[in-house]
Amino acid sequence: MIEVIDTGIAPSSGPINDCVRAGNHVWLVVLAEDPKTGKITEGDIEVQTRQALSNLKQAINAAGGELTNIVQVQIFLVDSADAPGMNRVYAEFFNTKPYPIRATVVVKELLAKGLRIEITATAVLG
Repeated sequence: MIEVIDTGIAPSSGPINDCVRAGNHVWLVVLAEDPKTGKITEGDIEVQTRQALSNLKQAINAAGGELTNIVQVQIFLVDSADAPGMNRVYAEFFNTKPYPIRATVVVKELLAKGLRIEITATAVLG
């Protein structure tokens, strides 16, 4: 059975969930958005990465877990030049071994105007 997790982050306007749990597995997707208003966070990649990862932390906490429960991360960037800045902030949040496996993909664009980063993650609790 799939359980939708209320993360406290402004819900998407589309027919999707930002966080679901099935058994001890949790799947998440986060953006660089203000968790209250849903507006895209303005700023460079470090500002947007910090907001997206703060949202990821809030979402996994709402599901009953911690960042250390995350086993896989996929990061989508619109500019490969943003990778060093993203990595600097990422290392602030994921600083305990074992680290999650990660793929970083550069895409042509993301759906929200001004969005430079989108993150999906999978966690295992318990």
